[in-house]
Amino acid sequence: MPKDVEKRKYPRMGIRFPLKYKNLNSIGEEFRGTISKNISEGGVRFRSDRFISLACRLIVEFNIPAIQKPIRAISKIAWIKKLPVGDDYEVGNQFLEITRQDKEIIRSYINQQLENPSI
Repeated sequence: MPKDVEKRKYPRMGIRFPLKYKNLNSIGEEFRGTISKNISEGGVRFRSDRFISLACRLIVEFNIPAIQKPIRAISKIAWIKKLPVGDDYEVGNQFLEITRQDKEIIRSYINQQLENPSI
């Protein structure tokens, strides 16, 4: 199979927006803020200032631009890699539990942006 064949189930769109996350099982842990790199209805990619285990489950929360309601999901770490410069990591995150409504908001936003990139 050629290397450039897209294997993802959902279209992914590069977009930067504030995102916060925390370990699902850590009682009393505060949300950590970061910026997304891209999103699909199946997950979100973001930067972290710390290593996160692949076994970790996260609560992620973010707002899609122009949508007032925050999107919240339980997710798992699909992959993590150390960035070549600095101490940060890039994290691929897959949604495990997300409402149909939130998934639809993400899908509609991505489709709208793909159809009308100037919006």
